Amino acid sequence: MHPRTLFTGILSWALLLAGCQSPLGGATPTPRPILIPPTSISRTATAPAPMPIPNTEAANLTPTLPPPTTKPVSIQLPNPDDYTWAVIAEGLTQPTDITGSGDGSNRLFVLEKPGRIRIILNDQLQSTPFLDITDRVGSNSSEQGLLGLAFHPRFSENGFLYVNYTDRNGDTRISRFTASGDAADPRSEKRILAVKQPYANHNGGAVKFGPDGYLYIALGDGGSQGDPFDSAQSGNSLLGKILRIDVDSGDPYAIPPDNPYAGSGEVYQELWAIGLRNPWRISFDPLTGDLWIGDVGQNAREEINRAPSGAPGGFNFGWNEIEGTLPFEGNNRPEFTAPVAEYTRSFGCSVTGGYVYSGQSMPEWQGIYIYGDYCSGNIWGLPATMTATSDTLAAATLLFQTDFNISTFGTDDSGELYLANYSSGVIYRLEKK
Repeated sequence: MHPRTLFTGILSWALLLAGCQSPLGGATPTPRPILIPPTSISRTATAPAPMPIPNTEAANLTPTLPPPTTKPVSIQLPNPDDYTWAVIAEGLTQPTDITGSGDGSNRLFVLEKPGRIRIILNDQLQSTPFLDITDRVGSNSSEQGLLGLAFHPRFSENGFLYVNYTDRNGDTRISRFTASGDAADPRSEKRILAVKQPYANHNGGAVKFGPDGYLYIALGDGGSQGDPFDSAQSGNSLLGKILRIDVDSGDPYAIPPDNPYAGSGEVYQELWAIGLRNPWRISFDPLTGDLWIGDVGQNAREEINRAPSGAPGGFNFGWNEIEGTLPFEGNNRPEFTAPVAEYTRSFGCSVTGGYVYSGQSMPEWQGIYIYGDYCSGNIWGLPATMTATSDTLAAATLLFQTDFNISTFGTDDSGELYLANYSSGVIYRLEKK
């Protein structure tokens, strides 16, 4: 299998995800002076508090799984030659996320980076946006914009949806809006969480409700290269983390009592997992409740991580001490949770996390986690039950070699799988030929 030759003229988004270039190309971007560097886990110092939570100090975090080796595990998947990615909608502007609403309406919602949410109904792109907040979204740099969408589990009753976007200052905002019918009211915004961003890249962006009813938020390490503030390993920074909050309690939210650091005075209580570089797309397996994370690498490894359903949290995925299973600024340690799968820069340069297929139209795909790479267009499959152990990594299967710039995957309310081609604005669905 030979790696494809990448077309470099359209890779500014991916290169930023990989931490290689500034928004205009060339050198690493200059940070805005809004963030005091947080400490590493082994030191203490004052860090800036993301609104609305108070500042704390770093502390030791909970160990999880031992590191793996690269011994592969053999797997079998359906023959990809029997399937195709069928065009279902065109004409979108820089799509960044795809999701159903869970209300039985059969609507598919697609985010556009400049700040709009569009509806696809019966494979037809609707002309009127569901939500337009371009007046408050900052999207000048390649990794900024409207990045994530999650509908409340009781959306059909309360009309609540939650979005992750960067504002005109480049900072992350998690906000709730209220919708009725085919329109969400831009005036209904209730800000849930604000996080200052030191650079324009590595914002993460995903928001997802877990099977426990809590909202999970994926945040990158703040950008530049190498995590210069060591944010991902710091207990007094929200950057480089998965957060878990209860939006049905408190104002604007409460800390779930079973969060790994609930009640702690030393670590932000919102933290559920740490040690991530730029978690670009997360998803929950609808059958098992497992959390899947695609984490974009620095120079050598793109990785897929998995957090089993029912785990108490406290995962440490190792960045910036390690990149995938390779040393970066340090070495692998027992407290680092192993990636499920990883690949080298021979096969792409920016992983796009995917979804476990749960649809009914192709039952042979049920239980397969499908993910891809923005740069190469490669798409892999991995049985959701195949996980890393102390001495193995799962061996993903290369399923499709496309020319797509895959910015996101997504599923509708029936579990059917979609992807977005960022550069062309086309949405595809996986179908049998």
